[in-house]
Amino acid sequence: TRKEAMSTQAQTKEDINQPPTVTLDQAACLILDNPTVRFGLFGEPGIGKTSIEKILVRKSGYRAFILAMTEMELGDLALPTINHETKTTAFYPSERFGLHLGEPVIVILDEWTKAPKPVKNMTHGLLEASNPRLGCLPAPDGSIILMTGNLASDGVGDSMEAHTSQRVVKLHISKPTAEQWDVWAGANNMHHIIRAWVDRNPHCLASYLDDDQKGNEFIFNPRVQQNGCISPRVLELISRMLYGRSSDAHATHAGIAGIAGLSAADSISAYIRHNDGLPSFQDITDNPSTAKLPVDPGACAVLTFGMLERVNEVTLKPILKYLRRLDEEWQCIFCIALARNTQKQKFAFEEVEFANWVRDNEDLL
Repeated sequence: TRKEAMSTQAQTKEDINQPPTVTLDQAACLILDNPTVRFGLFGEPGIGKTSIEKILVRKSGYRAFILAMTEMELGDLALPTINHETKTTAFYPSERFGLHLGEPVIVILDEWTKAPKPVKNMTHGLLEASNPRLGCLPAPDGSIILMTGNLASDGVGDSMEAHTSQRVVKLHISKPTAEQWDVWAGANNMHHIIRAWVDRNPHCLASYLDDDQKGNEFIFNPRVQQNGCISPRVLELISRMLYGRSSDAHATHAGIAGIAGLSAADSISAYIRHNDGLPSFQDITDNPSTAKLPVDPGACAVLTFGMLERVNEVTLKPILKYLRRLDEEWQCIFCIALARNTQKQKFAFEEVEFANWVRDNEDLL
């Protein structure tokens, strides 16, 4: 029918206009390969766009300067200085940009697309391919200059005028999948309860742009009124709360609801209750053949990620012995995550029992 044809045509147009996404690692490689090109990283709130700084610093060796553009006024950028001999003035940039160091630097204009118009105008010179500068000071040759912002569809006040848009290569940063996030979480000491919850609820890191996520109560969605949502930034904050949590379960629940929303708080609180009913880590390592085994999948997830958090070269052998008593799913989750953890994989690969488990379960890997 004509209605169906129009719907198909609209969907096709939407698909065409939806930009391809890249990971932070992919974006960093493109940026480093093209230091004279200005890039803008765009994506949903809280997905870690500015954490590209660590990747760029590690790969380039440059010092990085992140400027919160929404917090800046003209006086924070540069000040006019009088030259009495020439009877002229010059704008001296703030040292916060690092341009005075005389060496290539990384400058990240964070949330540039939300900055006040005068701040945008003043920093626009940094976006030029030829002679990038701030005030009277040029950026040292080889410097990497980029901006970040949110998607226009996020509805959080981002804007970029046409003359700027033609100077900046826009990269749409993808949200990490639950699996990608867990690799990062394992290397950054995220609380095991949060890792277990994400493992069992991978849709918490889906995007509102996906057609099949319209009923997802966990994710950021600009189309509905929300009191909170889940994002990598929110998960990191909840992890810190769990490390410092008291015995007051209600206060912990209220704190999680205050950043992630009520649905997520109810669900995560259930995992906290699972954790409190599990055998102690000491009992597992001292009595791996007799320590209590959980039955509920949520409890098994909390237990598995809890052991990942605390395992070391001494406790690995009894933990593997205990794990053999659990379902194969949890054995695989533990061993694969351990092998991916750059801080712990060395002692895992040197443990005979770990090698035996890999050999016995190679059909599952």
